[in-house]
Amino acid sequence: MLVTYLEASRDLCEMDSILFGAALAVCRIIGAKVSTAGRATGLSSAIPAWSRRIEERIAKARALIGRMICFRSGNNRSRIVRTVRMAFAGTNVSLSQPDITQKMMAHDDLKQRIAAWGKRIRRYTERLTRINQNRLFQSDQKRLYESLERPMVSGTGPAPNQADNVAFWRGLWSEHVNHSEGPWTELVASQCASITPMDPVIITPDDVAEVVRRAPNWKSPGLDGLHHYSLKGLAVCHTVLARQFQEALNQKSLPSLFTTGITYLVPKDQCTRP
Repeated sequence: MLVTYLEASRDLCEMDSILFGAALAVCRIIGAKVSTAGRATGLSSAIPAWSRRIEERIAKARALIGRMICFRSGNNRSRIVRTVRMAFAGTNVSLSQPDITQKMMAHDDLKQRIAAWGKRIRRYTERLTRINQNRLFQSDQKRLYESLERPMVSGTGPAPNQADNVAFWRGLWSEHVNHSEGPWTELVASQCASITPMDPVIITPDDVAEVVRRAPNWKSPGLDGLHHYSLKGLAVCHTVLARQFQEALNQKSLPSLFTTGITYLVPKDQCTRP
């Protein structure tokens, strides 16, 4: 079905709409969850479920240790006694036994369990950090070294005003500026006159397939919301994409969809003012 629609598409904008519709149809057919809220503004939690369960165990064990210490020190409040009694449920230990204090000392293995659980989480975190750093070293060494030298900064000041941000960026991007060309441009043009022009660029379906293959699957999409993963799966579009990109290159014109982006403000220090 997709081939018929692709061949009838006139430009890259129509092609983008067709591919987005195809990706959305696939998601609905397989029952995949589709988010319509757009890109998240904060960092998503990547803590696995088993790690959260261990952290809950640690929190409960620490609370139990605290109440046991209170009970041994003579605190006989009903809430403390009830918690300690529940901790010894299923054992032969009774709170009325004279040596209950010594037996409670024997249950200090909770501290050892907490230490073991904490080491398990640390091992996972360190292993995940090594894996991410190795992957980043393969893809972007500069970014890796920057992350090692400069940790992530979270702005602590008040959130910037939207009107101030719009005015600041409009002053940089929206105001037309007339640049005066200096005499050096004529000198450069005369020096480049003897350079042999490069051969015309021919975009082939293999070029499109190679670029799509090397692109990250789930990198944040543009305004169209189309991920690279969909372009990899819809391989039938590569031939038409190569033809339409070639036409755009020959006409020296790209649709506004390819020249419009979204700017996300990331603080570089504690100051959050524009």
